[in-house]
Amino acid sequence: MDFTGPLIAFGFIVLVVVLLLKKYNAHAVLLFSGLSMMLISWNIGYDIDLLLGLDSLQNKTKVGFKSTSGLNNSFDNILDFFKYLVFLFQIKHAKVCILIMTIGGFVAYINKIGASYSLVNLVSRPLQIFKKYPDIAAVLVIPIGQLLFICIPSAAGLGLLLMASIFPILINLGVSRLSAVSVITACTALGMGPASAMSNKAAEFAFGSSDQIIEYFSHQIQLALPITLVFIIVYYFTNKYFDKKDNNIKDEIIDSNINFIAPKIYSIIPILPLFLLIIFSKIMNSTIILDTSTAMFLSLFIAIAFEFLFKRNFKEVFASLNTFWSGMGNIFKSVVTLIIVADVFASGLLSLNFINALIHISENLGFVALGIGIVMVILIFLSAMIMGSGNAAFFSFGPLAPEIAQRFNVNALDFILPMNLAASMGRTVSPVSGVLIATSEIAKVSSVDIVKRNIIPLIIGLFVMILYHFI
Repeated sequence: MDFTGPLIAFGFIVLVVVLLLKKYNAHAVLLFSGLSMMLISWNIGYDIDLLLGLDSLQNKTKVGFKSTSGLNNSFDNILDFFKYLVFLFQIKHAKVCILIMTIGGFVAYINKIGASYSLVNLVSRPLQIFKKYPDIAAVLVIPIGQLLFICIPSAAGLGLLLMASIFPILINLGVSRLSAVSVITACTALGMGPASAMSNKAAEFAFGSSDQIIEYFSHQIQLALPITLVFIIVYYFTNKYFDKKDNNIKDEIIDSNINFIAPKIYSIIPILPLFLLIIFSKIMNSTIILDTSTAMFLSLFIAIAFEFLFKRNFKEVFASLNTFWSGMGNIFKSVVTLIIVADVFASGLLSLNFINALIHISENLGFVALGIGIVMVILIFLSAMIMGSGNAAFFSFGPLAPEIAQRFNVNALDFILPMNLAASMGRTVSPVSGVLIATSEIAKVSSVDIVKRNIIPLIIGLFVMILYHFI
């Protein structure tokens, strides 16, 4: 096998890591490295159409990039590389991009009207029962927070909500600042559910369509349960050890009487999309099947109805809808564009025969599907640590999984599921991730100190996930 292309691809991976460590813009790094690899592949004579699977894709979609050249091949001249970018937006990722934008808009709207705060405030109340057992109260935040993360899928957003509500409660119970903020960040370690952009993309990789998100979600839950149990146990002991080592004394009492303006009934709004998707799904044998985008829009209009009912100010409620559109725009510039540039990066790796080489090496080393699956999971975990973004890591390497699964004749879900969770787990131990930076600022601690608290539970959790899923 010719390893010229794969070696060049590996060099680009190293270059990307170095640039990201130097805090270069992730979108730009992934875009230009991907395009560069594709251009090199084109120049050295590789069949890009075959390696990217564009021949079969064009037969299905009746779409090509041939109008500038008039020839039969997709990549005939330099302009076709730019047409490929348009193709990614218009055809390949159009559906999931709209879906993710509606998720972003809905999350922004429920934050605006106070529904997120109302839900967090409601579920945090049981912690008061454990006044005499602060260490137990701290680790119980993890399963509570992970349930919230299913409905409020922004890691930094949920982290800030928990810092405003649960953090003062934990401190007043006698939990140290670092222990409190570490379990709060752990709540975002398993990104899953229909409202998660990463999960919807993972469902598309696993099943060929994001419409099967509920089925994918059921698989996520089965894998997440043992990992969550591990987190609870390990965080309990590691935080006790670090508190004793650091000689942490009880922090000052913090006023936790936060004024939640939204009515208590608003707490049901964030869970509406999940509820609707389960009720109107094949799981419930429903004759009406809802997709995620429809569930988000339906939930939005129910939320607006709540606003009309309680505020009775039509002008103000109509104006609040701008928050939804702004949320869609914000998620477009951050997540949607990241999906596109990460796909360009993945396409660059494919065009240089990187996956074929990886599979060839794995087969010769006797790794087969199990070995390469573990390698991909660890690769994504480390990438998320470096990038500070689970989305960036998963969207960069996730597109490779279906190709690998097909080559080994295994179910793509077997690769995608642990890769999906590994991405969000890696973000939780990255000192440059948004959630760690935001929560450390509020807690007045170092993000590096949070990483020290998180690294042991997350590595053990990753190890348990690999054993449970693959072995």
